[in-house]
Amino acid sequence: MLVSMEVIGEILRWIIASTLFIAGLLIIHIWIRDKTRRISLLRVFVQFASLVAIYFILTIFPWILVILIVILVSTIFLGRFFCGWICPFGLYMDLVTIFRKSIKVRYLSLPNRFNKALNKLRYAIFAAILAIPFFLAPLHSQSWQLALFFAGSFKHLTILLGPLEPLIIPDTGVLVIEGLNFSYPYVRDVMFYSGEFFAVINGLLFLILTLLGTFLVRRLWCRFCPLGLSFVIINRVRGFRWIPLLHLDKSEEKCTKCGICKRVCPTQVTEVYENRGGNVSTSICIHCFRCVEMCPYKGCLTAKTGGKTVLSSRNWLEPSKTN
Repeated sequence: MLVSMEVIGEILRWIIASTLFIAGLLIIHIWIRDKTRRISLLRVFVQFASLVAIYFILTIFPWILVILIVILVSTIFLGRFFCGWICPFGLYMDLVTIFRKSIKVRYLSLPNRFNKALNKLRYAIFAAILAIPFFLAPLHSQSWQLALFFAGSFKHLTILLGPLEPLIIPDTGVLVIEGLNFSYPYVRDVMFYSGEFFAVINGLLFLILTLLGTFLVRRLWCRFCPLGLSFVIINRVRGFRWIPLLHLDKSEEKCTKCGICKRVCPTQVTEVYENRGGNVSTSICIHCFRCVEMCPYKGCLTAKTGGKTVLSSRNWLEPSKTN
């Protein structure tokens, strides 16, 4: 006897609710006992909440290009806060990292020069996205106007919104099971531009490579994701580095060069460790604030916005007065 979709939906809702309840209890337990993971746990909570919000926004908001513009403009002023706290793809990568830690597998660190080269790769990826209609449109028409609006107005630019793809989507997904549409960041775009014969192969290959890469290297995709391009450009112009309202600040007098900030950074940012003091923000930083959370010296690292401190490192090695 076939189970109705209503029953399946109800079962899924109960499973999700139970999972979130258990996860909530676990988070509270860790929050109380482990001072070095409180910001990380808060970030995971915000990421899950953002994932739900993005699902509904993409469901009811038809102007995808407006969403892209909002993200790019906000990135100029807030740095890559979106990447560290809101991006769904970032959440998926963090969950893979949690799984890797649970089975006690050590991550790989990339050579610093190669890591910085990956950061520059985002320019090439962005250029390739812009060039897509000019290369593929001739396959469908000889009109250059169609090249500019291939498969719909600015369709190719929505590739930049690939990281926002929820795993369960309201429209046509990559995989459909019992009426539920499943997807994965960028896979639908990869399949769309791969042609009918290579669509499934390329989509599956992309899925495997990104999951494997994320398992081995922390936040691998964030190191060359083109969505953070606006901040990268501003960061490279010395006269405009003051623009991001949110930035990391370092006290040279309090830093002992212990190297903890460099070791815990998921994208291997070295500038926080290497720079002497002041504003140490960089285009590779995703503002996860793991370095602030783990720095054992009070006030050595601070997150500031508009000149005001919103988060500061503290000596978590010593017991608090309330204990």
